[in-house]
Amino acid sequence: MTNIESTNTQPHQNKIISVTMKTLMSFFGIAILSLGTTFLREGQVGLDPFTALNTGMAAKFGLSLGTYQLAANLVIFVFIIILDRKKIGIGTVLNMVLVGYEIQWFSSIYKTLLPGSVNLFSIIADAIVGLLLFTLGASLYMTADLGVAPYDAIAPIASDRLHIQYRIVRIIQDVLFMLAAVLAGGPVGIATIIVAFFTGPLITYWNTHVSQHAVTSINRFSTQPNIKGVGTEIVELGRVSYSAVSHAYKMTVHTQQRLSGYSNAELTGRLNATKTNLDNAKQIYDNMSAQYEMLKNEAQRRHDENEEKK
Repeated sequence: MTNIESTNTQPHQNKIISVTMKTLMSFFGIAILSLGTTFLREGQVGLDPFTALNTGMAAKFGLSLGTYQLAANLVIFVFIIILDRKKIGIGTVLNMVLVGYEIQWFSSIYKTLLPGSVNLFSIIADAIVGLLLFTLGASLYMTADLGVAPYDAIAPIASDRLHIQYRIVRIIQDVLFMLAAVLAGGPVGIATIIVAFFTGPLITYWNTHVSQHAVTSINRFSTQPNIKGVGTEIVELGRVSYSAVSHAYKMTVHTQQRLSGYSNAELTGRLNATKTNLDNAKQIYDNMSAQYEMLKNEAQRRHDENEEKK
């Protein structure tokens, strides 16, 4: 009797409020991600591999970024439905439809408010702000757990089916898309390399210091919804967010100071070295794929022989 009573007295979460607030969290996360991408784009420091490829291809076909990116997402979306529809949610649809068009909209506002030529100061500022906003937005919409973007679903699906670590698959995916972006004439730069290799730690940082706090606040409020609770959660989330943004800003500034200290020759050398590493990574991937196919064919051959003997 005691166990039944204690179970019945546990707080009940209002799922409608919870899903609605997490949908808003995902929506704002996608908007922040798009704004961050805009800073990277207008600062001419490069875009994330997927958007860089879409930008290059959109220019070749004479389409807007929003229209082409939506079409590319729809193609990937079809494969996700076939391979693992559990990855799909309202967050998937929001990301698929909104990001490209939001980047266009934010870009027009950026050019209106900040006209003028690109200089060293604006490049550094855009890179810092863009990277922080891009990773914060990605963290918010992913932590809401309402589905991932079609591009972000590729790596986990491939990891599950090929039995390869997610981290390795994601790096290979980003590197291949980055190489494709180069071939398509997309805006590839230092930020593209940073996004391809180093966004994981920043997203993890935002998850721990901001996004998970936001989800906890949503869960707590949806259990006991009231006006006072809203104010309390907003104040607490604001305090935590300010502290996290301040710390992340200092870390990113330190990194940018190191980058801006390179001479032109040093920067060229770094870019060439990185390009060599990318080529080597692609070669390793191709070799591994060839070995995998050989092993799979050999296993199939032996299986067929055993079946014939039976």
